[in-house]
Amino acid sequence: MRSRLLIFDSILLGIIGAFSAQVFTFLLRSFHKLLLIRLAGYHPPGLPEEGDVLKEIVGLHGHWLIPVVTTLGGLISGIIVFTLAPEAEGHGTDAVVRAFHRTGGYIRARVAPIKMIASVITIGSGGSAGREGPTALISSGFASIYATATHRSDSDRRLLLLIGMAAGLSAIFRSPIGTAIFAIEVLYRDMEFESGTLFYVMLGSVVAYVINGIFVGWEPLFRVPFNLGISGVSDYLWFVVLGVLSGIIATILPVVFYRTRDFFRDIKVPPHIKPAIGGLGLGMLAFFLPEVLGGGYGWIQEAIDGDLGIKILIALVFAKMIAMSLTVSSGGSGGVFAPSLFVGAMLGGVLATLLHQPPAAYVIVGMAAVFAGAARVPMATMLMVTEMTGGYRLLAPAALAVMLSYLIQVTLSQNRKYKSLYEAQVGSRADSPAHHVEHVQAALRLLNERKIELPSTTRHLDLYAILASGIPLDLPDGKQLYIGILRKKSPWVGKPFDSSNLDTEQEGIDIAAVLREGQLAFPNSGIVLEPGEQLVVVAKPEAWKGLKEHLAPLSEML
Repeated sequence: MRSRLLIFDSILLGIIGAFSAQVFTFLLRSFHKLLLIRLAGYHPPGLPEEGDVLKEIVGLHGHWLIPVVTTLGGLISGIIVFTLAPEAEGHGTDAVVRAFHRTGGYIRARVAPIKMIASVITIGSGGSAGREGPTALISSGFASIYATATHRSDSDRRLLLLIGMAAGLSAIFRSPIGTAIFAIEVLYRDMEFESGTLFYVMLGSVVAYVINGIFVGWEPLFRVPFNLGISGVSDYLWFVVLGVLSGIIATILPVVFYRTRDFFRDIKVPPHIKPAIGGLGLGMLAFFLPEVLGGGYGWIQEAIDGDLGIKILIALVFAKMIAMSLTVSSGGSGGVFAPSLFVGAMLGGVLATLLHQPPAAYVIVGMAAVFAGAARVPMATMLMVTEMTGGYRLLAPAALAVMLSYLIQVTLSQNRKYKSLYEAQVGSRADSPAHHVEHVQAALRLLNERKIELPSTTRHLDLYAILASGIPLDLPDGKQLYIGILRKKSPWVGKPFDSSNLDTEQEGIDIAAVLREGQLAFPNSGIVLEPGEQLVVVAKPEAWKGLKEHLAPLSEML
């Protein structure tokens, strides 16, 4: 019965995702024409497959009005977001990943429309951001609304969240397979997937792709020449070089992005104003390099066609990193997928030019390799870029470069603070608070059913007595389990039960459950924490000192 319902859910959310992507695209084009083309007098090249013209048009005022429009767009977007829904700031996909892990898949109903409006203003005014993040949050937001309306459990809600994300992305990028894999892979930094959800996520993604195709067709976004210039084994050596270079750039990209975010957080001005400051910085950069505006898909097509020179290609690799960071890290609303593809495309173009090779293959593989490493999504990116370009003949060289980039990025970023473009990712399923709940439930069930045989040396110990004494139990993943009483003076008192609201992530603490009146309550259960409640906590060993501020041992109430 549940599987039939989920099939219906997948089809419905696929339809909703396709239509929400259509609405978002329509609004984005409208604001793009109003703000960047009419007000600033600048028309960047666009993709013919999206009904645009692959030609740059500069108005009578040159580039002088670009900083005015980018600043205005940042200001309006910032006021809307930070007044109505602060969680809609940034690149969106991170909010979806955080909702999956931390809030049982719950996203406030107002977030989807606010994200849509803020994003079309940010990107439409020239903000250096993509459509991936907003689309992911918008379609997932509608999925969360649907889950609330149908009174679904947290596990179902998380699944619906992934279906919604995949459906919206599939419609935007015309990539049904790659976006389905992206939705289940982006949750983790390591090579791990929510594989149990793949059937439903894939179904929703394919439905969205078909519905979207009725309106815009099924051709790939980018045009790729038939002859890609790969003639022998020696060519694969250069894709090895591209993979290595991509891994290095993919290591730098999250550092630039999040250090810029930290810089803006330290600025002592209201958060509403910060996207405007980022917009001004972007506009000043775009005065000299207008190629950094927007997602830049038209410029990627020009790189594929070999119409960009070596100097501009080199400059854009680094300028786009800065432009994306100024837009999104300041609090502007937009995605990081398109800008990251842009960086990889320009990097591939540089190598092709230096080697005097046809650029298409190197540009396409560079797109895949940089984002795959920077976002830790190698399998999804390889498929998405292949579907977006129709370059299926590049699967083998793309796989080679993507895996090299991923391995190098993981190695180089191992001891760095910022390891991925998606900060809300966790290492593996064992690190996800969503699965901590499952582990706690399973452990309690096994204990109640007396299916766990304790070693003879501990047979006479009472597990509850151990926990009551305040001694944490070691878990297999290096963390520890603890049950304590919420102190009256704890800052957690009076706050909704949600780790993201309680700001515990940075402390290495996950509140897995609350024991209230003999019943376990889990994140996003609608309760507010009260003094004296028993909390089931999973934390890193170094976090226990700080945890004493919040929890007292159970023995105090015995």
